[in-house]
Amino acid sequence: MSRTSRTRTALLAVPAAVLLALVPGTASAYPNPGAVTGDVVVHDPTMIRTSAGRYLLYSTGGGLGYKTSTDRIAFTAGSDAFSAKPGWWSSYATEAWAPDISYHGGKYLMYYAVSTFGSNKSAIGLAGSSTGLPGSWTDYGVVYTSTTSSDYNAIDPNLFVDDNGKWSLSFGSWWTGIKMFQIDPGTGKQFASNTTRYSIASRPTGTKAVEAPYVVKRNGYYYLFASYDTCCAGTSSTYKVKVGRATSVTGPYYDKSGVAMTNNGGTPVLESHGSIIGPGGQSIMNDSDGDLIVYHYYDGNDNGTPKLGINLLNWSSGWPVAY
Repeated sequence: MSRTSRTRTALLAVPAAVLLALVPGTASAYPNPGAVTGDVVVHDPTMIRTSAGRYLLYSTGGGLGYKTSTDRIAFTAGSDAFSAKPGWWSSYATEAWAPDISYHGGKYLMYYAVSTFGSNKSAIGLAGSSTGLPGSWTDYGVVYTSTTSSDYNAIDPNLFVDDNGKWSLSFGSWWTGIKMFQIDPGTGKQFASNTTRYSIASRPTGTKAVEAPYVVKRNGYYYLFASYDTCCAGTSSTYKVKVGRATSVTGPYYDKSGVAMTNNGGTPVLESHGSIIGPGGQSIMNDSDGDLIVYHYYDGNDNGTPKLGINLLNWSSGWPVAY
């Protein structure tokens, strides 16, 4: 079911009743990623489109890996975001993870995490750029940290800017789940006068595996996307994307069945099917033809190599359906 951009656009004209029939009930109902070519090996992708129509994609690894495209199909790799890694990283790790790119106030912003696998001695950093291109980023230093004695993990940041101009940062993995706090738009960092940390998703029983939050607002609801279960294990990965919605950005978020996301809830958006294994590490991007879910998956036909996945989302049911 791989598609060209023309076919993606045409699908927006499909009647809502037909699209509702695509709501996943079995693995075979999930769509394959849309067609992408070139440099598509990626992990935890975040993508934005510039005013000139160029796609900028950053991802986990090194000084934050970079790829670009003019048509959302053919991708070319370039230099890392940082030509020289900020010195403070060495207190946490040697490379950065799970970036989150956005554009506000005439500037590109990128939140990212610095950590090592399985540890919650972690930090969230912030950088800014006038162009969003590799080598142009100025690092603004540490935004938030966690230690081995914390009950949360400061990784996988996502900035959400509400209609009223309020900024929030969601983040977290495993431990006690996904957290959120308010951000000062003037600094991009936490308010000194407001240090409240909200819990918006967790799995108090069984596995603790929930991470990679991403928040959007659609049709009066706030939607929290998150990755569940185990990533980074090639064809043994069990990653999947789930979602819940709320009437307040800080929650509570509930899935389609009314189960709270702080109590193991979450409605499936993408799961493993066929050779598409462990989709996750997702971000949501609004493009000229609709909302996109941008993610990585492990290719069962290529020894579990992590690759770029892009699908459109349909919201006509009140819940996001990938197609």
